[in-house]
Amino acid sequence: MTAAILCICGFVTLNVAAPKILGDATDVIADTVFGARFDTGRFVALLLVAALMYAGSALLSWAQGRLNARAVQLLAHDLREAVEAKLHRLPVSYYDGQARGDVLSRATNDLDNVAQTLNQLLAQLLTSTLMVIASLGMMLLLSPVLALVSLMAVPLSALASVVVTRRSQKHFVRQWEATGDVNALVEETATGHETIKLFGAQEMMAKRFAVHNEGLYSASSKAQFASGLIIPLMAFVSNASYVGVAIVGGLQFLAGAMSIGGIQAFIQFNRLFSQPLGQIGGMAQVLQSCAVSAGRVFELLDAPELAGEAASAVRTGAGATVRPKAAFDVGPGATAVGRGVPDTTDAVEITAGQVSFEHVSFSYLPEMPLIEDLTFRVEPGETVAIVGHTGAGKTTLVSLLMRFREPAAGRISIDGADTAGMDRDALRRNFGVVLQDPWIFTGTIRENIEYGLPGASEAEIVAAAEASHVDHFVRSLPNGYSTMLSNGGEPLSQGQRQLLSIARARLSGRPVLILDEATSSVDTRTEVLIRQAMHRLRSNKTSFVIAHRLSTIRDADLILVMDHGRIVEHGTHQSLLELGGYYARLHDAQFAMGDGEFAAVPAHAAKHRAPQVNGQRSSHRTREAS
Repeated sequence: MTAAILCICGFVTLNVAAPKILGDATDVIADTVFGARFDTGRFVALLLVAALMYAGSALLSWAQGRLNARAVQLLAHDLREAVEAKLHRLPVSYYDGQARGDVLSRATNDLDNVAQTLNQLLAQLLTSTLMVIASLGMMLLLSPVLALVSLMAVPLSALASVVVTRRSQKHFVRQWEATGDVNALVEETATGHETIKLFGAQEMMAKRFAVHNEGLYSASSKAQFASGLIIPLMAFVSNASYVGVAIVGGLQFLAGAMSIGGIQAFIQFNRLFSQPLGQIGGMAQVLQSCAVSAGRVFELLDAPELAGEAASAVRTGAGATVRPKAAFDVGPGATAVGRGVPDTTDAVEITAGQVSFEHVSFSYLPEMPLIEDLTFRVEPGETVAIVGHTGAGKTTLVSLLMRFREPAAGRISIDGADTAGMDRDALRRNFGVVLQDPWIFTGTIRENIEYGLPGASEAEIVAAAEASHVDHFVRSLPNGYSTMLSNGGEPLSQGQRQLLSIARARLSGRPVLILDEATSSVDTRTEVLIRQAMHRLRSNKTSFVIAHRLSTIRDADLILVMDHGRIVEHGTHQSLLELGGYYARLHDAQFAMGDGEFAAVPAHAAKHRAPQVNGQRSSHRTREAS
């Protein structure tokens, strides 16, 4: 950018000096009218110098264009990296409160608008500003009187710019907000296209899109119309200034105060002065749009992060930095590095896998507590099932464990170490997760499995696939493990995608597993395969299984029954059935509906049946629980 600025300065200098040379050449011709001898040598020399100046300015203009484009693209490159890194650092709560399409619009459309505007206008704005200053200096040197006439256009131009800018600014803000709304609706429509067609809601979605599209059209039209007023206004002021200079310049010549060549040079300087003023005014509309987009991008970059999250994000590629490590004590049986270390080699090593919740409380809204005073402990290698009606706090519990959410009170520890003192990324590298809706990215089956352990050998990938019942259906595909998957896992079925995610988790070899309703959307035969795969996966690992189908958790070492954020019962499958409490009611209700989704049991009914176990030993199982 420094080199581009130097080229711009040279370009402006040559363009401002050339009219003076041409004015001198005009005077050589004019002198012959008054009887002087035509000086051919001087005339040719002046024309040659002017030609060289214009050629040099053209070369410098080309050079600054190349340099400016490179500088702006590097700036845009770094800005995209900053946005990408920020998206990984933002807490889950940020995405809960934002439309995905709007976030995508900020990271793409708004960012591209900033880059394109800077590429087009940054050099032009600097050139115009320097041209105005340099030409004004030359005009003052030639004729202060005519310079005063030209300067009368400045306040008129400034007034026009201020009025138009204020009028159009609000429309540009609405334009880019409306762009985000349209993108959000398009993303929503593309994601849920099957559901939309199943319910025959195409016309309804089309009407919703028409409303948003009309809003975007209205805001864009008003913004462009309002900002477009500045160009004709500036042209009118520029032409009025030109007329004034021509009239006063003629009077100056008749009075003998200026030569014809001087007037010619001044008129050229007047053009060099007024045209950039008009260009600067015309740039205002584009700069307003750029400012609004930049505001939306930096609003994303400035969004609040969870404490310590900014330092734990890993940045790769050009400009990556590695900060010094800072060790801290994590208690017996575990080691860790300090919070704020982005080095991917840092790790929190869970050697045993004991997990404890001690008086943990959490709420999404202050007036609506979800988890209150939750206490339990899971021993290493045990499988813990978490059941309860929708909204009981099951998924929130594991989110707290992996620090996607932070508890309002209480302590969560692994192997005796408080997770609040661990680096989030390092902590999460100890969890293998299988979600209800498995995330499959565009790539081959091999790449999707390898995602669990980058750099794994072919033998390790195949072994994980075999243990997860993936290998048998992959071998039947024409391209085997090289089969490309797209659109979230096509052409695989939902059950095959789930088995693929289990293979990925198995390959990762992480000591703690989170299985979140992994069999909720598959058929019975596939459920059996998934249960077998999960059983192998849980071997010698501490496992948390969130389940709605109680048939999948009969072999769990411990079942925690949650209701309104509290553990109302706990024990084995058989002991809880014998207890005849909340779990038994859930079991009976579910199997009465054919092993479907169980209905929520009112809290008062559960309280009548469930033993109160606030820190007491369970009669069914020796366990701290409440």
